[in-house]
Amino acid sequence: MSSQSLDKLMYSFVMEDVLKGFFIYVPPGYVACVYDLGRGVLKKVLTPGLHFKIPFWQKAKLFNTQTLEYSISREFNINNEKAMGDIPIAAVTEDGRRIGVEGTILLRLDVHQIPSIWQTIGEDFVAKIIRPTVRSRIRMVASRYNYADLIGQKRDSVETELKNELERIFYPRGIYVENVLLSEIGDIQEYSRVAEVKE
Repeated sequence: MSSQSLDKLMYSFVMEDVLKGFFIYVPPGYVACVYDLGRGVLKKVLTPGLHFKIPFWQKAKLFNTQTLEYSISREFNINNEKAMGDIPIAAVTEDGRRIGVEGTILLRLDVHQIPSIWQTIGEDFVAKIIRPTVRSRIRMVASRYNYADLIGQKRDSVETELKNELERIFYPRGIYVENVLLSEIGDIQEYSRVAEVKE
């Protein structure tokens, strides 16, 4: 689901919440977290279906529990900070080559930790936690391999090591890393030339 359609879904949910007042509709693949004016963020999440709430006293927010695709590519629009993804990540290999890395990371939120994520990190967890961590770990793992290994036979090892590094940081925060798939690793000069052509 694109970030634009997710924004539309979030907007329609908020409108529905305001208009109907007493009910919260949670579609399949989502859960709702409830903020209660007296008790704060409630620990129990609302699963798909229709739920009762106290109008004006409780507010609900939808969270996607499906596998989310964090795409790292030249097509990504960096101006949308809340969108799932990033531009190609610049890194330096063990043998001193400057490279650009593209790929896809498959993530999923832990249903039981979503209230904690909303309470401690907020809705913009992509900009606060995911994007900086992915950038940092890709640069760190790339620095352990030479260029030939990254584009050659050790690519599987690189993906596995990157997945392990991301899991170590994300798992305690309630974010599962399902897979890391590197699609392209190239010389940073190529990425610079493509950026110039687009401008």
